[in-house]
Amino acid sequence: MITETGKVVAVTGEHAWVQTIRTSACESCAARNGCGQKVLASATGGRANQVRVVNSVNARVGEDVTLGINESALLGASLLVYALPLLLMVAASIIGHQLSDESDLAAMAGAVVGLAFGFLISRKLQSRNAGNYEPMLLRINRIPAGVASHPDSLT
Repeated sequence: MITETGKVVAVTGEHAWVQTIRTSACESCAARNGCGQKVLASATGGRANQVRVVNSVNARVGEDVTLGINESALLGASLLVYALPLLLMVAASIIGHQLSDESDLAAMAGAVVGLAFGFLISRKLQSRNAGNYEPMLLRINRIPAGVASHPDSLT
């Protein structure tokens, strides 16, 4: 289970809006210079995200909560969004190249059609299994009595 902490900023019916702050693990990763995630994190780092989740723990506005998503769901969603369109693009490019006496233009057209078809299939499969890819509220993070909620409040 991959977890993230956040703060409830709104509750609407049976759903809660949870605000999280994106953080990057790049500083502790051994592959920090060879990974595209570092570039992505530096471009969007520190921005707040708001996620709508089912309020299964009856959290209230202002409470700190822990969100979670299964690793298998994250892996499945990644394969669905990235790998399927890419595989269909390559397959359609090869088919276009073979059917038109090895024409590069037909291969490029096949690649575009395969990519578009891959995105459409991915979207259909994702909407059919949408509940499997959504994060869930795991718990409310309570601060024990007598413990300061912020380090600055100790002075």
